[in-house]
Amino acid sequence: MQRPRKLLTMILVAGLLAAACGSDDEGSTDPTTDGPDAGLVVYSGRNEDLVGPLIEMFEEASGITVEVRYGDTAEMAAQILEEGDNSPADVFFGQDAGALGALAKEGRLQELPETQLGLIGDGLKDDAGRWVGTSARARVAVYNNEELTEADLPDSILDFVEPEWKGRIGWAPTNGSFQAFVTALRVIEGEDGARAWLEGIQANDPLVLDNNVTTVEAVAAGEISVGFVNHYYLYQFLAEDPDYAASNKLFSGGDAGGLVNVAGAGVLDTATNLDEANELIDFLLSEEAQTYFAEETYEIPVAHGVEPVEGVPTLDDVTVATVDLNKLDDLAGTLALLTDLGIV
Repeated sequence: MQRPRKLLTMILVAGLLAAACGSDDEGSTDPTTDGPDAGLVVYSGRNEDLVGPLIEMFEEASGITVEVRYGDTAEMAAQILEEGDNSPADVFFGQDAGALGALAKEGRLQELPETQLGLIGDGLKDDAGRWVGTSARARVAVYNNEELTEADLPDSILDFVEPEWKGRIGWAPTNGSFQAFVTALRVIEGEDGARAWLEGIQANDPLVLDNNVTTVEAVAAGEISVGFVNHYYLYQFLAEDPDYAASNKLFSGGDAGGLVNVAGAGVLDTATNLDEANELIDFLLSEEAQTYFAEETYEIPVAHGVEPVEGVPTLDDVTVATVDLNKLDDLAGTLALLTDLGIV
């Protein structure tokens, strides 16, 4: 039986409250509702500092006025569900596939044209064509490269439960990207497998951190040997200090630790500015925007053959189809598991 809309809204809001500052795009703001009364309306779960310049580029290139309401991805999705047919949103721009999948599941996203879907490979878009990835990011283990080499790390994230890692691990369990990883772990390893891994990490006394940024900082400072993060946070530090004392370990072979998630966008079923909405998504998949994601946010481009900056993994380096990204919409089950174990 399909979950009632009100219940799903409560679940997404509960996810936001439990995650506190758990957005993957660190530093995202509270929902912003100020803006012009006319023009394309975008609900964005991506941080304004990251994508605001990109929206300005689109406005300048298209002549279209864009009103963006920024907030946590889960909260923005919940707001759309709560507003129902009266939502003013034309486009949802989310920082993870779980929220996009939740909206698609409730019938709130319409099918995108093949001209957009055809630009993106399988595993980086909705199988039914209701949302499309705009950039990708891989989960990694960031490690202190003055203490360890990559050969010192296990080939699977599952092996960090071994006693040798006791007191040497950091994680940020209230972070949205970590919770997406746990959701994927539940899909890949089953509920019992995910619970066993979480219990094993708990037994190793991990340092609890606020987000990806503080995790990378703790690794480089030698407070911990290794942390679980998204790949691109390290490159923000390397841009300032090429000798920064941290490196990424990329998991391959379909390991859950190497989950590839996407930021992405979809057009609402109630969109009143349909042509403008599709023009924005065309722009997000354009060479100009894909280059922006590569050079400014250090994410992995997903369209038009744009390459990441040097050192950043390419789509050829990662295993994209580890899990159907639509299955990452069960945040409620993940939060229930983390809460039951006392992790959040």
